[in-house]
Amino acid sequence: MATITFNGNPVETIGTLPKVGEKAPNFKLTSQDLSTKTLDDYKGNRVILNIFPSIDTQVCATSVRKFNEKATGLDNTKVLCISRDLPFAQKRFADDEGTKNVINLSDFKEGSFGKEYGVQLTNGAFEGLHSRAVLVLDEEGTVIHSQQVGDITEEPDYLSALKPLL
Repeated sequence: MATITFNGNPVETIGTLPKVGEKAPNFKLTSQDLSTKTLDDYKGNRVILNIFPSIDTQVCATSVRKFNEKATGLDNTKVLCISRDLPFAQKRFADDEGTKNVINLSDFKEGSFGKEYGVQLTNGAFEGLHSRAVLVLDEEGTVIHSQQVGDITEEPDYLSALKPLL
């Protein structure tokens, strides 16, 4: 379990993020067209997992916009923006914002991604949602960058996340 904060108040996650050097667990998430996507679908690509509570909050939306902008020039890289939002909300955001360089995926069905990746919040105002975190995986699904953001209201460290991909 990780102890982080939300507006300075302690909250806890169900576990801890995979560490650098570990294989990322496979997952089943729902895409905007309601199809199921797994980590295996992205094998052979470098993958950024931008994990957050809700697309409808300012900091979460900003992270999607920034990764959308920064993903444009990255070779062989997919950016997966993962939350518990319904796929319909994710699609609305993508259509409204024109975020075409990222892939929105939802953990709304079972929440198994949040549990497997250790990011599900177990208490506080966002209990049941994901904490803010970024993982970067190589082409084989091995973690090459891992950041659990210390306070949910803060943005991730984009430069550190992108550095192993440059």
